[in-house]
Amino acid sequence: MTMTGAHRAGRTHRLWMALGLALITAAGLAVAPATADPAPSADPAASAVPGTAQGVVAAMQPSWNLGNSLDAIPNETAWGNPPATKALFDAVRAKGFRSVRIPVTWSNAQSATAPYTIDPAYLGRVKEVVDAALSAGHYVLLNVHHDSWQWISKMADDHDAVRARFDATWRQIATAFRDSPRRLLFESVNEPFFDNATDAQKTQYMDELNTSFHTLVRASGGGNATRVLVLPTLGTTPAQNLMEDLVSTITELHDPNLAATVHYYGFWPFSVNIAGFTRFEETSRKDLVDAFTRMRDIFVAKGIPVYLGEYGLLSYPDYTKPAAPVERGEMWKYFELLGHQARISGVTTALWDAGSFINRNTLQWREQGLVDLIRASWRTRSGTASSDQVFVPKSAPITDHTLTLERNGTTFRGLWHGDTKLTAGRDYTVSGDALTLTKTALTRLVGDRAYGVNASLQARFSAGAPWPIDVITHDLPVQSDATGTTEAFAIPTQFRGDVLATMQARYADGSNAGTATWTPYQEFHQTFYPRYADGTLVLTPAFLNALTDGAPVTLTFDFWSGAAVTYRVTRTGTTVTGTVS
Repeated sequence: MTMTGAHRAGRTHRLWMALGLALITAAGLAVAPATADPAPSADPAASAVPGTAQGVVAAMQPSWNLGNSLDAIPNETAWGNPPATKALFDAVRAKGFRSVRIPVTWSNAQSATAPYTIDPAYLGRVKEVVDAALSAGHYVLLNVHHDSWQWISKMADDHDAVRARFDATWRQIATAFRDSPRRLLFESVNEPFFDNATDAQKTQYMDELNTSFHTLVRASGGGNATRVLVLPTLGTTPAQNLMEDLVSTITELHDPNLAATVHYYGFWPFSVNIAGFTRFEETSRKDLVDAFTRMRDIFVAKGIPVYLGEYGLLSYPDYTKPAAPVERGEMWKYFELLGHQARISGVTTALWDAGSFINRNTLQWREQGLVDLIRASWRTRSGTASSDQVFVPKSAPITDHTLTLERNGTTFRGLWHGDTKLTAGRDYTVSGDALTLTKTALTRLVGDRAYGVNASLQARFSAGAPWPIDVITHDLPVQSDATGTTEAFAIPTQFRGDVLATMQARYADGSNAGTATWTPYQEFHQTFYPRYADGTLVLTPAFLNALTDGAPVTLTFDFWSGAAVTYRVTRTGTTVTGTVS
């Protein structure tokens, strides 16, 4: 992925947007052991390293990314994370991860002209971090990261200079790490792309870089003669034609110590919450299953191991932002299915973490339940349900509420409220896949019916992680008139316990308004977001400046309870007025 603060969007976001739009327009191996315990061994560094690339990549499962650290620009701490330490790698290892991908932006400390020397102090710091991860028992993957868009992308316009710098970069890296153990792997380049190039040129340049990387590393001798090298597709995208191109390159190299890498961030509209894809529904599920099926059929079935170098969601909740773009339960379903598909496809997965999973200052995991679900997916499946929310209206009588269980091959074991198991028949009933919470139980759980989450339950299954269910008291949100500017405008909103799902924007003639003119549903966070604590709903400058001057726009705010509230905004120059409609 590319840069921003706590998780990265940038160019990757645009690539996935283009892919997502194309999909919307068009539509509408050696398998890792399923029962293996991911707990680290007492002396992991002493474990024998497999002799084959397939064995090495399988031994790396599961993997974790040190994102937004050595890849941050212009230095390691610039994007909000503290310097990486062995204690961090120990904490990651203790959670069951067996390998670490260390992205590095070498241009942070490299001459932009020949001989393209990397500052020895910077190279020394990279080596220090790699050695810390190795000493914690991890396999380590080291790469060339944001250099991909900073200067490698200019290959069509300045081919010889880019090649000279790329080659010089890898000569220096290979020399510095030639005597490192086999548990260190190299990846040629992260998410490569080429500006102003034809499709044929892109294919040629990708093959050229991967081939040159291979030649240079092998020629450097030492451990590099047989070190496992990881080659990406164009953009690190799991498209069939791009993966087939990489198969051709790997076949031509005649080297058994090679692996392929791609990235996966989900079906783009779901991944960023746009176009009404608020749920992990069939289109999003199919996109995921198809991607892993391609990885298996194109690479794994041919004996080429696959390292999924990054996975997650493009809008994974950023701890620095006030609200999550993708609803918790829908996100959990995505991660659960991804882990399952990777496991049955024999793909090693590297979780992208820029600080949103583990707090690198405290070394505490931010959302324990999600991490537990991801961990469970390495071995088995987890049961889920149609929702993790039960909304109880404050202004209406309490009634039974039914959710649909998605057992995923497990057996439902019951509902718990903290340490207390709820009573079947009295508190809930199960009929087929229908789990019904009774009005008796809901009345007790909501108590005095204060707005918001009144109780948190767990649905437990015979395997995997528990499924969370929040019982929430709510009423229809209430908004008020407001004035502001295109740089600062927020709608006063009494959320009254409800949770925002998405926003639609239309002009009076029914046409779409906002930055996304191909859909009325605008992108969460990029165009709007709630501030629940402040009682406001923010419209961003990007959205407001995209509106036609003087043309009223009707906004429809859809909430997870099923409620919808409409509001009208008009931009006149830089002034914005909002009225309750």
